[in-house]
Order: sequence, then structure tokens, then C-alpha cells
Amino acid sequence: MRRGLLLTTIAAASLLLLAACNGGDGEGDTEGTSEATATESATTGTATEPAATSTNAPRPTPTFPPVTDPLPVTVTPAYEGVVLERPVEVLSYPLGSYEIAIADQGGMVYGVREGQSFEILDLTDRVLTGGNEEGLLSVALDPQFSTNRNVWIYYSADEPKRTVLARFTANEDGTIDRSSELVVLEQEQPAANHNGGSIRFGSDRMLYLGLGDGGNQGDPDGNGQDLGTLLGTIIRIDVSQASADEPYRVPDDNPFVATDGARPEIYAFGLRNPWRMSFDPATDELWVGDVGQNQIEEVDRVEAGDNLGWSEMEGNECYEGDCDPSQFVAPVATYNHEGQRCSVTGGVVARRAAATAVEGAYIYGDYCSGELWALRSDSDGDLQPVLIADGLGNISSITQVGNQIYVLIFGQPMYRLVDE
Repeated sequence: MRRGLLLTTIAAASLLLLAACNGGDGEGDTEGTSEATATESATTGTATEPAATSTNAPRPTPTFPPVTDPLPVTVTPAYEGVVLERPVEVLSYPLGSYEIAIADQGGMVYGVREGQSFEILDLTDRVLTGGNEEGLLSVALDPQFSTNRNVWIYYSADEPKRTVLARFTANEDGTIDRSSELVVLEQEQPAANHNGGSIRFGSDRMLYLGLGDGGNQGDPDGNGQDLGTLLGTIIRIDVSQASADEPYRVPDDNPFVATDGARPEIYAFGLRNPWRMSFDPATDELWVGDVGQNQIEEVDRVEAGDNLGWSEMEGNECYEGDCDPSQFVAPVATYNHEGQRCSVTGGVVARRAAATAVEGAYIYGDYCSGELWALRSDSDGDLQPVLIADGLGNISSITQVGNQIYVLIFGQPMYRLVDE
């Protein structure tokens, strides 16, 4: 059995809760306030009968005692001159003498060198930011960036309300050409929340993208358990030959290619709002922070064909009424909303990091409480949560670039983890 369930209950500390966070949703909950109609709305393919079963065998659900002793690491400012209102992504950017690039949810991307930021792309006229969870949501470099200079961006757009996966090409000086946009995929969005999502490339050079369930409370259209829509899924597509005529190809080994009525792009389903995800560079395991509804946040380790359970399950519990947890893949970690917690921010598995005390640990946080935790695998494979820090503010992203683990917080300088 490849995984079990860990219920993380870490004692509450005195925490900073910003007004934007009012419970249960990535970057502050907007649920219950949206007037959008929640309807099935994939832009390619049609909805089919719900698929409520998983390809996975039942998982055991052992629990382990929480470990709350802090690790010998600390969080310290990095690039103090770079303060964005809503930073969502940081990545290596080897063009124009830049050290990193950093994206703001409002639609801007900046290159950073010598502690200063410089505009390299302005999409503010294309990006919809009406909802708290809408905007420029993710940026990733193409696996062949050194030769093709392609940059992939996922953002919210309007008329109709949708999310867009697009490819742009950077100039030699590091600026990104606005006119080079190639729209590869568009997903109509019924509401302003649960847009997802992260663009990540695996070692197989396929593009993985996490999409939310379409928004509103409780997944009213059952998108999480419907293989006929891309909502509530992680997709896996081949964009290596992307063109206007053929924006992407579906890999032959995707798990639902031969499933009647299923969208062949789907890699895993049963997700609510996979706000941040990442691959462990040592094991290729895909780690996902999936935002809960009102009670439980979860961390998942996702494999091809997995059904993570939403909206039958919220974390490790049945969401409404009876369900059969054995039909779904259990999370590797959960936590509740005690101590002003509200929304998980998925992170990274530290590998060869400057903060050596967290080597091999998965670093993740909570958007509202500003807590950071590390999940460390012991010799038996059991995962143990360890508190690293708390009260940091609205944590939006945790990423490793080179040997540095960066923590992005709304309205604050970037932070990094260092050994004490």
C-alpha cells in the first residue's frame, strides 16, 4: 500500500489573520457571495455521466501522533526590495541577467536582478481580477526554454468567464512578447472561485495543470466526480509541438484515454481547488495542496488515475451524508480550521536545499494562519508534521529555486528558509 492517512492537529498559536481570509478557500474565501450560475462548461468535449469510482485499491487509514517540535530552521527576508501586492509564483529565469522571475496575481511578471524588479510582461488588460481567486495564477518555463524561450501562463479572463492556458515567447533581453500569445486551452468557469491552479512540467516533459471544481459551495454540479469535464481535475497534455492548428496532444498513456465519455486529458480527478502543486525532483511524485470546504484542508500525493474524493469526501471525512472512503485515495496529511486556519498552500519537497534541516521534507503552509509545516518521511514511510513557523501572513506560494526555498506572502518581501 503506497500511502496512509495522517490527521495533522497542531496546537494553535497566536496568529495573524488578515481581513481577506474568512475561511475555507484559497486566497480568502469568496464562496457564498458569487452570483454566477454553476453549470457544466468545458470548452471542448461534452459532459457525461458521473464517474464516482477510482482505479485504486482501498487504502488503510492509520493515524499518527502530531510532531510539533520546531525544526532548526528560520524564515528570513530575501530580495527585500521586491514587494508585490499579490505574488503567486517565483521561478528561475535565465535571461537578461535576471536571477528569478516573480508573477503578481494582478497580471504582471517581473524579472529580478541585484535585488531590484523590472517589468518583463504586462497582461493586466487581459487578466480578469474581479474575484479574489481570479487573476494571473501560474507561470512556468518550457522544458526547452534554453532553446525556444517559451513561457507558459495560466490566467483568468472574461467574456465569457474562463481560464486560459497560453504560451508566450521571451525576447533575448528577457522581456516577454505580449503579441506572441498562443492560446492552448480555455476552460469556461461558472464562478469566480476555484480556478486552480498550477502549471508544472514533469520529468516526462508533459504539462500538468490543476483546475478547481468550478466554484460555489459544495460542488453543486458534481464536477469533482465527473470525468466528462476538466473541472476538478489535474490534466496532463503534450505541448511540445503546440501550434494554432494543434494546440496540444493527449499522451497515449493518460489513464482515461480509453474510458467512455471521459476527457482524455485527465490525469487525476476528485479535486476541489488544487491551488499549488509540485513534483519531487528525486522521486517524481506529484504533491498537491487541495483546498477544503469549511472544515478540512488536505495534502495529496497524486498518481495517474487517482480519484481524490471531492465532493464525496472533504479530506479524510465524508462531506455530506454517507460515503465509502475506501473508494478514494486518502490524503497523506489533513488539518482542520482551528487557530484561524482556512486554506492550504501546497509547497515543495526540499532537495539539496540551503536549509539542510528540511532535506527530504514536504514544505506547505496555511494562507490565513501563516503557519508553515514540514512533512518528513521516516524509515517506515510514515509522515510526521513539524511546525516551522507561524503568523507569517497570507502565504500564497512555496517554491524551491536552485537551492533556495522561497515563501511568497501577499504584500510582503519574499522570504526564504535558512538553517538556524
